Amino acid sequence: MNPNGLEGRVAVITGAGRGLGKAMACALAAEGVRVALLARSEEELTRTAAEITAAGGQAAVFPTDVTSEEQVRRAQAGVLARFGAVNILINNAGLNIRRHVTELSLDEWRAVLDTNVTSAYLMCHYFVPHMKGKGYGRVLNVASTMAWISLPGRTAYSGSKSALLGFTRSLALELAPERITVNTISPGLFETELARPITENPELRAQFLAQIPLDRPGNPEELGALAVYLCSGLAAYITGTDILIDGGWTAR
Repeated sequence: MNPNGLEGRVAVITGAGRGLGKAMACALAAEGVRVALLARSEEELTRTAAEITAAGGQAAVFPTDVTSEEQVRRAQAGVLARFGAVNILINNAGLNIRRHVTELSLDEWRAVLDTNVTSAYLMCHYFVPHMKGKGYGRVLNVASTMAWISLPGRTAYSGSKSALLGFTRSLALELAPERITVNTISPGLFETELARPITENPELRAQFLAQIPLDRPGNPEELGALAVYLCSGLAAYITGTDILIDGGWTAR
Protein backbone atom coordinates (compact mmCIF):
# COMPACT_ATOMS: atom_id res chain seq x y z
CA MET A 1 0.00 0.00 0.00
CA ASN A 2 1.25 3.50 -0.81
CA PRO A 3 1.07 6.29 1.81
CA ASN A 4 -2.35 7.34 0.50
CA GLY A 5 -3.70 3.83 1.01
CA LEU A 6 -5.03 3.77 -2.54
CA GLU A 7 -2.84 1.19 -4.27
CA GLY A 8 -5.02 -1.69 -5.52
CA ARG A 9 -8.35 -0.05 -4.67
CA VAL A 10 -11.20 -0.17 -7.20
CA ALA A 11 -13.02 3.03 -8.18
CA VAL A 12 -16.24 3.28 -10.20
CA ILE A 13 -16.58 6.68 -11.87
CA THR A 14 -19.57 7.92 -13.85
CA GLY A 15 -19.27 10.54 -16.57
CA ALA A 16 -15.68 9.35 -16.93
CA GLY A 17 -15.27 9.83 -20.66
CA ARG A 18 -14.23 13.48 -20.55
CA GLY A 19 -13.88 16.60 -18.45
CA LEU A 20 -13.80 16.36 -14.68
CA GLY A 21 -14.71 12.67 -14.64
CA LYS A 22 -11.74 11.87 -16.84
CA ALA A 23 -9.47 14.04 -14.69
CA MET A 24 -10.49 12.18 -11.53
CA ALA A 25 -10.10 8.80 -13.21
CA CYS A 26 -6.59 9.65 -14.44
CA ALA A 27 -5.55 11.07 -11.06
CA LEU A 28 -6.74 8.00 -9.15
CA ALA A 29 -5.21 5.60 -11.67
CA ALA A 30 -1.87 7.38 -11.22
CA GLU A 31 -2.10 6.44 -7.52
CA GLY A 32 -2.55 2.76 -8.32
CA VAL A 33 -6.35 2.67 -8.24
CA ARG A 34 -8.01 0.34 -10.75
CA VAL A 35 -10.75 2.36 -12.39
CA ALA A 36 -14.09 1.31 -13.89
CA LEU A 37 -15.18 3.97 -16.35
CA LEU A 38 -18.90 4.56 -16.94
CA ALA A 39 -20.63 6.89 -19.41
CA ARG A 40 -22.94 6.69 -22.40
CA SER A 41 -20.20 7.21 -25.00
CA GLU A 42 -18.07 4.10 -25.49
CA GLU A 43 -15.78 6.08 -27.80
CA GLU A 44 -14.96 8.67 -25.13
CA LEU A 45 -14.50 5.99 -22.47
CA THR A 46 -12.14 4.06 -24.71
CA ARG A 47 -9.98 7.16 -25.20
CA THR A 48 -9.82 7.74 -21.45
CA ALA A 49 -8.95 4.10 -20.79
CA ALA A 50 -6.21 4.20 -23.45
CA GLU A 51 -4.67 7.27 -21.81
CA ILE A 52 -4.70 5.58 -18.41
CA THR A 53 -3.21 2.30 -19.62
CA ALA A 54 -0.54 4.15 -21.64
CA ALA A 55 0.55 5.76 -18.37
CA GLY A 56 0.77 2.36 -16.67
CA GLY A 57 -2.63 2.33 -14.97
CA GLN A 58 -5.52 -0.12 -15.08
CA ALA A 59 -8.91 0.81 -16.52
CA ALA A 60 -11.97 -0.94 -17.90
CA VAL A 61 -14.82 0.50 -19.95
CA PHE A 62 -18.51 -0.03 -19.16
CA PRO A 63 -20.81 1.94 -21.50
CA THR A 64 -23.80 2.78 -19.30
CA ASP A 65 -26.78 5.11 -19.19
CA VAL A 66 -26.71 5.73 -15.45
CA THR A 67 -30.35 6.86 -15.43
CA SER A 68 -31.39 3.31 -16.39
CA GLU A 69 -31.74 0.83 -13.53
CA GLU A 70 -31.25 -2.10 -15.89
CA GLN A 71 -28.01 -0.67 -17.27
CA VAL A 72 -26.66 0.21 -13.81
CA ARG A 73 -27.40 -3.32 -12.64
CA ARG A 74 -25.56 -4.66 -15.68
CA ALA A 75 -22.61 -2.39 -14.98
CA GLN A 76 -22.50 -3.61 -11.40
CA ALA A 77 -22.21 -7.21 -12.57
CA GLY A 78 -19.54 -6.27 -15.09
CA VAL A 79 -17.41 -4.34 -12.61
CA LEU A 80 -17.53 -7.14 -10.05
CA ALA A 81 -16.70 -9.73 -12.68
CA ARG A 82 -13.69 -7.69 -13.82
CA PHE A 83 -12.32 -6.37 -10.54
CA GLY A 84 -14.01 -8.43 -7.82
CA ALA A 85 -14.58 -5.44 -5.52
CA VAL A 86 -15.67 -1.82 -5.25
CA ASN A 87 -14.03 0.59 -2.80
CA ILE A 88 -14.67 4.04 -4.29
CA LEU A 89 -17.75 5.40 -6.05
CA ILE A 90 -17.70 8.78 -7.79
CA ASN A 91 -21.05 10.02 -9.07
CA ASN A 92 -19.97 12.61 -11.61
CA ALA A 93 -22.47 12.24 -14.49
CA GLY A 94 -24.28 15.51 -15.03
CA LEU A 95 -26.62 17.41 -17.33
CA ASN A 96 -27.40 21.14 -17.52
CA ILE A 97 -30.27 22.48 -19.59
CA ARG A 98 -30.19 26.29 -19.42
CA ARG A 99 -33.77 27.44 -19.76
CA HIS A 100 -36.19 29.61 -17.82
CA VAL A 101 -38.71 27.62 -15.82
CA THR A 102 -41.63 28.82 -17.93
CA GLU A 103 -39.88 27.49 -21.03
CA LEU A 104 -38.47 24.29 -19.51
CA SER A 105 -40.49 21.23 -20.49
CA LEU A 106 -41.35 18.49 -18.01
CA ASP A 107 -39.26 16.03 -20.03
CA GLU A 108 -36.26 18.38 -19.79
CA TRP A 109 -36.79 18.83 -16.05
CA ARG A 110 -36.91 15.07 -15.55
CA ALA A 111 -33.83 14.54 -17.72
CA VAL A 112 -31.79 16.89 -15.52
CA LEU A 113 -33.06 15.41 -12.26
CA ASP A 114 -32.60 11.84 -13.48
CA THR A 115 -29.05 12.46 -14.66
CA ASN A 116 -27.90 14.53 -11.69
CA VAL A 117 -29.77 12.95 -8.76
CA THR A 118 -31.50 9.68 -9.66
CA SER A 119 -28.30 8.31 -11.16
CA ALA A 120 -26.49 8.89 -7.85
CA TYR A 121 -29.24 6.98 -6.04
CA LEU A 122 -29.07 4.09 -8.53
CA MET A 123 -25.29 3.86 -8.38
CA CYS A 124 -25.29 3.92 -4.58
CA HIS A 125 -28.15 1.43 -4.39
CA TYR A 126 -26.29 -1.13 -6.49
CA PHE A 127 -22.64 -0.49 -5.63
CA VAL A 128 -22.58 0.55 -1.95
CA PRO A 129 -23.56 -2.94 -0.70
CA HIS A 130 -20.26 -4.23 -2.13
CA MET A 131 -18.31 -1.55 -0.24
CA LYS A 132 -19.54 -2.62 3.19
CA GLY A 133 -17.68 -4.81 5.64
CA LYS A 134 -14.19 -3.64 4.64
CA GLY A 135 -13.56 -0.80 7.10
CA TYR A 136 -12.94 1.57 4.21
CA GLY A 137 -15.01 3.16 1.48
CA ARG A 138 -15.46 6.45 -0.31
CA VAL A 139 -18.46 7.98 -2.07
CA LEU A 140 -17.98 11.31 -3.85
CA ASN A 141 -20.93 13.09 -5.41
CA VAL A 142 -20.06 15.92 -7.79
CA ALA A 143 -22.42 18.85 -7.18
CA SER A 144 -21.72 22.44 -8.26
CA THR A 145 -21.37 25.99 -7.00
CA MET A 146 -24.88 26.27 -8.47
CA ALA A 147 -26.04 24.36 -5.37
CA TRP A 148 -25.01 27.40 -3.31
CA ILE A 149 -25.54 30.32 -5.67
CA SER A 150 -27.39 30.46 -8.95
CA LEU A 151 -28.11 32.26 -12.19
CA PRO A 152 -31.26 32.75 -14.28
CA GLY A 153 -32.14 29.70 -16.32
CA ARG A 154 -30.66 27.22 -13.84
CA THR A 155 -33.79 26.12 -11.96
CA ALA A 156 -33.41 22.44 -12.88
CA TYR A 157 -29.64 22.38 -12.54
CA SER A 158 -29.46 24.27 -9.23
CA GLY A 159 -32.37 22.29 -7.86
CA SER A 160 -30.74 18.99 -8.73
CA LYS A 161 -27.32 19.93 -7.38
CA SER A 162 -28.84 21.22 -4.14
CA ALA A 163 -30.63 17.90 -3.79
CA LEU A 164 -27.27 16.12 -3.98
CA LEU A 165 -26.10 17.99 -0.89
CA GLY A 166 -28.98 16.65 1.19
CA PHE A 167 -28.60 13.17 -0.29
CA THR A 168 -24.92 13.22 0.67
CA ARG A 169 -25.49 14.29 4.26
CA SER A 170 -28.03 11.55 4.94
CA LEU A 171 -25.98 8.86 3.22
CA ALA A 172 -22.91 9.88 5.22
CA LEU A 173 -24.82 9.19 8.43
CA GLU A 174 -26.08 5.86 7.13
CA LEU A 175 -22.62 4.65 6.14
CA ALA A 176 -20.50 6.06 8.98
CA PRO A 177 -20.68 2.80 10.99
CA GLU A 178 -19.07 1.07 7.99
CA ARG A 179 -16.24 3.65 7.91
CA ILE A 180 -17.44 4.68 4.45
CA THR A 181 -17.23 8.44 4.00
CA VAL A 182 -19.60 10.36 1.74
CA ASN A 183 -18.88 13.88 0.51
CA THR A 184 -19.70 16.23 -2.32
CA ILE A 185 -17.34 18.28 -4.43
CA SER A 186 -18.78 21.51 -5.83
CA PRO A 187 -16.74 22.82 -8.77
CA GLY A 188 -17.03 26.29 -10.19
CA LEU A 189 -15.89 27.21 -13.70
CA PHE A 190 -13.34 24.73 -15.09
CA GLU A 191 -11.58 24.41 -18.42
CA THR A 192 -13.61 21.48 -19.75
CA GLU A 193 -15.48 20.58 -22.92
CA LEU A 194 -18.83 21.40 -21.32
CA ALA A 195 -17.63 24.87 -20.32
CA ARG A 196 -16.32 25.82 -23.77
CA PRO A 197 -19.39 27.97 -24.62
CA ILE A 198 -18.23 30.17 -21.72
CA THR A 199 -14.43 29.83 -21.74
CA GLU A 200 -14.11 30.29 -25.52
CA ASN A 201 -16.49 33.26 -25.70
CA PRO A 202 -14.47 36.38 -24.74
CA GLU A 203 -17.50 38.31 -23.47
CA LEU A 204 -18.91 35.44 -21.38
CA ARG A 205 -15.45 34.50 -20.14
CA ALA A 206 -14.88 38.05 -18.91
CA GLN A 207 -18.28 38.09 -17.17
CA PHE A 208 -17.53 34.86 -15.32
CA LEU A 209 -13.95 35.77 -14.42
CA ALA A 210 -15.24 39.01 -12.90
CA GLN A 211 -16.95 36.82 -10.29
CA ILE A 212 -13.86 34.71 -9.52
CA PRO A 213 -11.34 36.33 -7.15
CA LEU A 214 -8.50 34.11 -8.47
CA ASP A 215 -9.33 35.45 -11.96
CA ARG A 216 -9.12 32.17 -13.89
CA PRO A 217 -11.03 28.95 -14.52
CA GLY A 218 -9.92 25.84 -12.68
CA ASN A 219 -7.75 23.16 -14.26
CA PRO A 220 -9.28 19.66 -14.24
CA GLU A 221 -6.06 18.31 -12.70
CA GLU A 222 -6.73 20.44 -9.62
CA LEU A 223 -10.06 18.71 -9.08
CA GLY A 224 -8.41 15.33 -9.72
CA ALA A 225 -5.95 16.04 -6.91
CA LEU A 226 -8.84 16.91 -4.57
CA ALA A 227 -10.57 13.62 -5.40
CA VAL A 228 -7.36 11.71 -4.66
CA TYR A 229 -7.10 13.39 -1.27
CA LEU A 230 -10.73 12.73 -0.33
CA CYS A 231 -10.35 9.07 -1.30
CA SER A 232 -7.11 8.65 0.63
CA GLY A 233 -6.64 7.54 4.21
CA LEU A 234 -5.66 11.11 5.08
CA ALA A 235 -9.31 12.19 4.63
CA ALA A 236 -10.87 9.47 6.79
CA TYR A 237 -12.33 12.06 9.21
CA ILE A 238 -14.13 14.07 6.51
CA THR A 239 -17.70 13.01 5.82
CA GLY A 240 -21.12 14.51 5.19
CA THR A 241 -19.79 17.78 3.84
CA ASP A 242 -19.27 19.70 0.62
CA ILE A 243 -15.90 20.92 -0.66
CA LEU A 244 -16.17 24.02 -2.85
CA ILE A 245 -13.43 24.37 -5.48
CA ASP A 246 -14.36 27.57 -7.27
CA GLY A 247 -11.52 30.10 -7.11
CA GLY A 248 -13.37 32.01 -4.40
CA TRP A 249 -16.59 32.70 -6.31
CA THR A 250 -18.94 31.72 -3.48
CA ALA A 251 -16.83 33.62 -0.90
CA ARG A 252 -17.91 36.96 -2.39
